[in-house]
Amino acid sequence: MTLPESNDQHLWVSWDDYHKCIEKLCLQVYESGWEFNQILCLARGGVRPGDIMSRVFNVPLAILSTSSYRADAGTVQGDLDIASHITNTGAGLSGPLLLVDDLLDSGETVRRVLEHIKTQFTDVTEVRVAVLWHKACSSVSPDYAVEYLPKNPWIHQPFEIYDTIRPDQLMKRLQTHQ
Repeated sequence: MTLPESNDQHLWVSWDDYHKCIEKLCLQVYESGWEFNQILCLARGGVRPGDIMSRVFNVPLAILSTSSYRADAGTVQGDLDIASHITNTGAGLSGPLLLVDDLLDSGETVRRVLEHIKTQFTDVTEVRVAVLWHKACSSVSPDYAVEYLPKNPWIHQPFEIYDTIRPDQLMKRLQTHQ
């Protein structure tokens, strides 16, 4: 599938480009020399990068669900919801922690999650933030980012097709591609 051309208002990302961004983010963290013992990813956008990074760095993955882009197929930001609990397989969050998300837009989600970690997980000794894309409009600066976006474009990620496709449409789509 051919994507539209990216410009100052829209950044179109293919699956290949998306995975290359995650790999570049892994290398940025690795080359920094910073050691951490766990990754906390923000669902939904940070799940894919967090999963891959957890595998590459061979550290446990914890997941915290957050949501603010729900209306109009995920294109309109509303109130931020942060889950009460973190899902992980260990005894909890502690030590140095890498917080992973797909992007910093306004920065509000990461800012509030950092506050949540500080007050609820006192055994966490340090948190660094890693994202694929950092928009200039963000109130938070990440420790690691693959791409800085000074014009704040809307990022069209490859999985966003699933925001609007429903099972009956998926069935038709798969039948036509056989």
